[in-house]
Amino acid sequence: MNPLRNLCVLACFMAVALATNSYKQSNSLNNYDDPSNWVSISEIEQLPMLKDVTLRRLEGLTVDEGASLLDKMYHLAQFNRIFKPEYVPESSQIKGYFVGENGQKIEFNLDNFVQTAKRQTNFGNDEVTIFIEGLPQSWSQANKANRKLIEAYAQRYNLQPYPSQQEADEQKSNSDEQVEQGRKQNQEQDDKTTGDLVVIALGNVIGDFEQFVTLNVERIGEIIGERLVELTNEVNVPQEIIHLIGQGPAAHVAGIAGRHYTRQTGHKLRRITGLDPARLYAQPDNKLTGLARGDADFVDAIHTSAYGMGTPQRLADVDFYPNGPATGVPGADNVVEASLRATRYYAESVRPGNERNFPAVAASSYREYKQNNGYGKRAYMGIATSYDIRGDYMLQVNSRSPFGRNTPAQTQSGYHAYHQSWKQQQQQKSFV
Repeated sequence: MNPLRNLCVLACFMAVALATNSYKQSNSLNNYDDPSNWVSISEIEQLPMLKDVTLRRLEGLTVDEGASLLDKMYHLAQFNRIFKPEYVPESSQIKGYFVGENGQKIEFNLDNFVQTAKRQTNFGNDEVTIFIEGLPQSWSQANKANRKLIEAYAQRYNLQPYPSQQEADEQKSNSDEQVEQGRKQNQEQDDKTTGDLVVIALGNVIGDFEQFVTLNVERIGEIIGERLVELTNEVNVPQEIIHLIGQGPAAHVAGIAGRHYTRQTGHKLRRITGLDPARLYAQPDNKLTGLARGDADFVDAIHTSAYGMGTPQRLADVDFYPNGPATGVPGADNVVEASLRATRYYAESVRPGNERNFPAVAASSYREYKQNNGYGKRAYMGIATSYDIRGDYMLQVNSRSPFGRNTPAQTQSGYHAYHQSWKQQQQQKSFV
């Protein structure tokens, strides 16, 4: 049974016209949720069965085709709230691991996460990064992107040796001189930065698209948030060293975890980063949810598939839009790959020496960015993002690794951009 098609009769009473794609073509953040952007009855009839929407199917569509399909499903889902946030995996099903000193995996599930943390030598003495995956590792693109981020942090935290020459070649910059400079910076970094890396494999319990769109991010976020409270109370890990990173739907889980932590402790986590935060198809009645400014001392988001798998909505203290708000980014062949580019970009910035690979400029649209009319001081997307910047930032990226342009952005007068005056929002079938 396809609930989307069942809405055809109801949709007949909706005087909604097929929207133009002008808001996408202009790379603008305006009017995205306007009702005139909803779908026609003929388009409803052509929508696939929910069970037929898989990552593999989206991978087989072009970026624009995949974005169009998801866009129609999303806007239709907003009518009468046909999707409910009903999918809540058991906490014992959500597994993860600590990355040990020699790169080994020390596994846990959310039920024994804190007990496992207690057994880790010197855990929490330095910064703690918790990466919440949002797509299943069984899909090769997700596996590769996540592996890049985990390896980058393992390098940064001295949890594994400096990369092989093959890895170095893949990361090389536009000139041999830049490569050598980066390697020197990496070696200098080796003695300075330490930390703990934790991976929570939430994506592995999302088995199909229905679970993806009905994931109860509120409940899962509260579960993870409670574990973070226990981490502070029982393992003495202070909130000011905790950095949550959430991928896709897990970006919203991270935001809610941070919010729950604040409610329980009266303190905020240091930072939450959203990597192409997903659109929320299912939301609680009369309640806004998901990632929002204020969920941590500093919240940043990278949108690489704003009109595809992700959302164009401004969610963070600073929102980065590589190549502007669009369905995808250069070099990505489909919306899933485009969404995962946020993870690849962030991973590139984590590798020692690459922290400033992604300079950006404040702008409300990519057109404005191209015309150099954005205002605000230079900002860097990724791990080196300054905690005092606010607003929307645009930048250009390469289609292949290294993705960062590593060129100076236009230096300008102020740094408080478009977010300052806004109020914070409160907010196994195979998926492969």
